[in-house]
Order: sequence, then structure tokens, then C-alpha cells
Amino acid sequence: MHTLQFDNRFVRELPGDPDISVRPRQVTGACWSRVRPTPVAAPTVVAHSPEVAAALGLTAEDVRDPRFAEVFAGNALLPGMDPWAACYGGHQFGHWAGQLGDGRAISLGEALGADGRRHELQLKGAGPTPYSRMADGRAVLRSSLREFLCSEAMHHLGVPTTRALSLVLTGEEVIRDMFYDGHPRAEPGAIVCRVAPSFIRFGNFELLAARGERDLLARLVDFTICRDFPELDPAAPDRISQWFEEVCARTARLIAHWMRVGFVHGVMNTDNLSILGLTIDYGPYGWLEAVDADWTPNTTDAHGRRYAFGRQPEIGQWNLLCLARALASLMEDPEPLRAALERYGDIYGNEYRRMHAAKLGLREIGEADVALVQRLYRLMQEAEVDFTLAFRALADVDPVEPSLAPLASAFYRDDLRARYEAPWQAWLHDYAARIREEALPETARRESMGAANPRYVLRNWLAQQAIDQAEQGDYAMVGELMEVLRRPYQDQPGREAFATRRPEWARHRAGCSMLSCSS
Repeated sequence: MHTLQFDNRFVRELPGDPDISVRPRQVTGACWSRVRPTPVAAPTVVAHSPEVAAALGLTAEDVRDPRFAEVFAGNALLPGMDPWAACYGGHQFGHWAGQLGDGRAISLGEALGADGRRHELQLKGAGPTPYSRMADGRAVLRSSLREFLCSEAMHHLGVPTTRALSLVLTGEEVIRDMFYDGHPRAEPGAIVCRVAPSFIRFGNFELLAARGERDLLARLVDFTICRDFPELDPAAPDRISQWFEEVCARTARLIAHWMRVGFVHGVMNTDNLSILGLTIDYGPYGWLEAVDADWTPNTTDAHGRRYAFGRQPEIGQWNLLCLARALASLMEDPEPLRAALERYGDIYGNEYRRMHAAKLGLREIGEADVALVQRLYRLMQEAEVDFTLAFRALADVDPVEPSLAPLASAFYRDDLRARYEAPWQAWLHDYAARIREEALPETARRESMGAANPRYVLRNWLAQQAIDQAEQGDYAMVGELMEVLRRPYQDQPGREAFATRRPEWARHRAGCSMLSCSS
């Protein structure tokens, strides 16, 4: 571990908070506050990602070293680490929330990895910061395990994401009221080490604009372009509009990927949107079981369903609008920002069609095919069909004599299957005709569909089973889930239990259907 080299540009090149205490406060004129993690009683590594460790240049021996647990629990620092918490704001559920900041996340430093890339190492649950308000800055095992598993699962699905290096038990208990309903309980504490090139969010820029700190806003924009967007010319007069257009494009591609795999983020506040177009902040997320465009996994969003599956593309653009408003004060003419926002829709639409062409085994989704895709989603929702299983099964549809048989295991209810059998057969007839029109070799069609439609995703009820066992000290299922999710597009004999419909017991169980922001 002592070979890790750090180049902490964020704290070196941007102004910080002169107050080094963790007392809750409004932090102005600064992008970060220096803060040390709070030591824990008995750190124990219970899981790690070998791929992330290798990217950093860490070996299996490094991970086994007792000092690894000490460092990634926040009990010790390596040479070159200079911990901080970032200052940012955000719109939460459509309303401006003012200053938020890293309330339970502490960045240890920017490591220059063995892969030649920059990796910001951030501990989530490492103790209070000036942005914790009245909270303890800690995290529990269930939420930490969900973030650890999902970060790596998304990476292997090919979805842009932050990563996770390690999951460490603290040996301490944390009191949490999971559903904010007056029933707090003690839970095992844990810390996950998140890894990303940058954790800068839309909200970093929004807060400075809202406070009228124009010079600091300009400085943060230039810093972000120079460090994180090297393909752009930092001296170009139109660098801000070029950069914003790239942010729009990355965000559009990201959300198209979410829609491709049936992922629902659950809390798309502007402080949870990465400026790099990465999936960030895994809280009350979920994957579609039965298709439902109005489904959200977030109990806080149960009434308004602002962040439901079908609204994610729209919310992505709304969040970009908030960012554009923050940047407009730096530009004489904000028209290029408006134009980039309009192109977001085109980029998202093109990406969505490209990805769905692969999902359906077609060369492209033309205008005439849009209705075919819409009919498919409508049928899947009306007949309560599993998103992941249905798309995977479409590869087995016979283009000459199409039958509903390959999709049988995707239906949750036999009565709905019988009720909608006729419209399903009609759709399959039209789909088969479209496949024959493409005249793709059968092998090529199946390969395309197999690479776009995962067999395995991190269903909430699977994650909850792993959590239940982990809370009893058994991490076997965590390890097995990690192995399965490393190869989500490959059939894995003997692991069929990880690729089945949600069992009935999980339909309404806490952690398996709806989750809170503390989950």
C-alpha cells in the first residue's frame, strides 16, 4: 500500500474552509473542508473488489495486511492522503435545498493508479463532517453492502458508474430508523470505500451560483474542465458551452443505459448527478421486476413518483437545466446552453434506440419500429412480465413460428398470461416478421441480444438475502453474488437461482420492494 501515490488536485488548486472543526455550519467561499475520519473500534474487511484493487496497484497481500482495514476504515492515513469533505448544494425532489455537502463521506485523496488513471478514494460512513448537520456521519451494513455490490454490478453490466474498493465492518453499532417511522434499532456499522475519477456533482456548481460566488464558480468550472475533461481546450472562448454539451451527452448516455438494464436510481436529486456522467450515490435503487413505468423503489418518493423508472430521462434533462441556470451567470449569451439542452433529447433518443435495437436483435430501430417497442412495454406492464427475463428470452423466439413459450417463465401471473395471450401472439408475429426482414444470421442475432440483455442483475431481494446473512456474520452469499455479477451476460450453470422471478415473499417485504433513503 505504501506504493500508492497521491496528487490531490481538488484541495491543492481550489480554496478550502479555514475552519478545521466538524461543527455544523454554512461553509462559504470554499469548495471543501479539511476533516479527518473518526476512528472505529474494530475494523474488519469483509469484501473487496480485486479489479479495483488491481487498478490502484494493490495486491491480494495488500488487502490481507491488517493496515488495509485500518486505512479503509479511517483509522490510519497513508503518506500523501489529505482528507476532505466537499461543499455542494442541490435540488431535492424538485426543491432547492441549499447547502448539503458530504455529510457522511470523506475523500482520502486522489490516487494515481497502476492503470495510469486518477482515482478519488472516498469513505462513506467515516464519521461527521461540517455538512453532517445533526447526524453522526456513519453508515450501516445493509446500506454499505448494497452500495458495494451495486457499484461493481453496474460496472460489469457496462453502465458508467463509480466503483467500490472495499467493505469494512467497524465493530460498532449504529442507530437507524430505516423507514423513519419511529422504530429505530441498533445495526452493525460499516464503511464502503467508493472510487471514481471525481465525485463532483451538479450541486457543486449550483451552490456557488445560488450564493453569487461567481469568481469561485468560474474557478471550479475551469478546474473541472482541465482535470476531468482533458479532451477539451481549457483556453477556448466557448469552453463552458462545449463542456456543458459533453455533460449533457454523458448524462443522456448514462440514463439510456439505466433504461436498457431496467435500473431505477430512486433519488435523482441534482446533488446525486455526477458531472462525469457516472451512476453515483447508491441509495434506494432497484431493478424492475414486473415492468412498471411508474415504479420507484424509494419510499420517500412513493406519493409523487418523481423518480419512477419511466421519468428518469425527463428528470435527467430537468437536472441539466438546473446546472445550465447555474452556469448561465458565467456567459454573456446563454443560448449555447439552451441548444445543448435541446440536443440532450436527441442524444438520449438515439442511444435508447441503438441500445434497444441490440436488445431486440435488430440492426436499428427505425421510425416504424418505435410503435413495436412501445407495444412491447405496454404488454409487459399490463401482463405483469419480468423485465430482465422477458428481454433475455426474446432471443429464443423462433422467427418462423413465433410462440409465447420462451417467455413463459417471465410471467408473474398465469391469469394475466392467459388474458393477454392473443395480443402477445400478435406482437410476436410482428416481431418475427421484423426479424426476418433484417435477415441477420441467427448466430449474430443471438450474440447481439445476449450482449445487451443480462441474465443476472442485482435484484433487491437477492441483495436483501445477502444482507440478512451478513448481519449474522455469514458473507458467503456476498461472495457468490459478486462472482455471479462479474459475468452478468453469460449463462452460469448451477446459478439459476440468481436469475429467477421475484418470489412472492419478497413482493412487499422491506428491503425487497421499497426502500428509504437510509437503506
